[in-house]
Amino acid sequence: MTLRANWSYPTAIKFGAGRIAELAEQCKAVDIQRPLLVTDKALASLPITAAALDILEAAGLGRAVFSDVDPNPNEHNMQAGIAVYKAGGHDGVICFGGGSALDLGKMIALMAGQTVSVWDLEDIGDWWTRADASVIAPIIAVPTTAGTGSEVGRAGVLTNSETHKKKIIFHPKLMPAVTICDPELTVGMPKFITAGTGMDAFAHCLEAYCSPFFHPMSQGIALEGLRLVNEYLPRAYATPDDLEARPQMMAAAAMGAVAFQKGLGAIHSLSHPIGAVYGTHHGTTNAVVMPMVLDFNRPAVEDRLVRAADYLGIKGGFDGFRARVMELRSTLGIPANLTAMGVEPSRLDELTEMALEDPSCGGNPIEMTRENTRALFDACM
Repeated sequence: MTLRANWSYPTAIKFGAGRIAELAEQCKAVDIQRPLLVTDKALASLPITAAALDILEAAGLGRAVFSDVDPNPNEHNMQAGIAVYKAGGHDGVICFGGGSALDLGKMIALMAGQTVSVWDLEDIGDWWTRADASVIAPIIAVPTTAGTGSEVGRAGVLTNSETHKKKIIFHPKLMPAVTICDPELTVGMPKFITAGTGMDAFAHCLEAYCSPFFHPMSQGIALEGLRLVNEYLPRAYATPDDLEARPQMMAAAAMGAVAFQKGLGAIHSLSHPIGAVYGTHHGTTNAVVMPMVLDFNRPAVEDRLVRAADYLGIKGGFDGFRARVMELRSTLGIPANLTAMGVEPSRLDELTEMALEDPSCGGNPIEMTRENTRALFDACM
């Protein structure tokens, strides 16, 4: 089977090995003449980034790059990127990397021409209408990991450096005009990044599937995404150059992000404040709290996960599904609990308050109260 295709759901996606070669062509297709490539510090010096810049330069599009991107990017990273964008006279952004680079690249494209604060565009009600849509720069997304799915999303996550709270910033024009999904770019990922990003995709699909909201299309996408991660993540982790497993994981990551418009839940509402306070890897944190959240939500999701287990070929219903999550965590070297990640018991009350303020909290199948959320944090320790 040839794992190469052109998709237009939910945006134009050029999917397949070697398709980074089309980067300059796609810039010109969306009228980007002076792109700024936004990536993270680790990727900036790697051959895959140099190769992408070579493609742009050979086409007369320059080789401008901004890489001052923290693992949990904040408004200071954004302002530094905007300064580079304006100084270079750029007219579009190439978001190149994992979730941090994709999210920050989107924020630069969104905010470079705005007069309102980025915090005024949080994903609340119709706040997005406060932005001047006419000055939002076109975006091309090139993921180099398979997890966040930000390459097919209309939002970005930005950490407020003063409050240490992650905020979801939304605008419909944050959807990339074109996404290039080239699985060859993911081959060089460190194993712990393959593990963490893969479990992030699994968490997106799991929480979307279990969300109580009505969205049958997302429900189906989430279920198939779970199957792909369950089958192909261990292979991608064990054999990094497996060019059947890598494309399937890239597809699963995009599917998770499409699916979670149905809703997320306690996995993310716990993970977001931990990442904001401790700087932990988001997907890895999701994987750490996942089995405890499954236990918490069991009364509301057991029947649904029995059906999911059947579809995934897992025996034992809910218990079998949970056991498979534990098996994946062991195989992928995921820490056993939050204590192992450095989370301090003295900060659990603070983290509880932050979790209850996180938008994901509202999509959990069981209502999250101050009491049961604090108990859930205790269980994760």
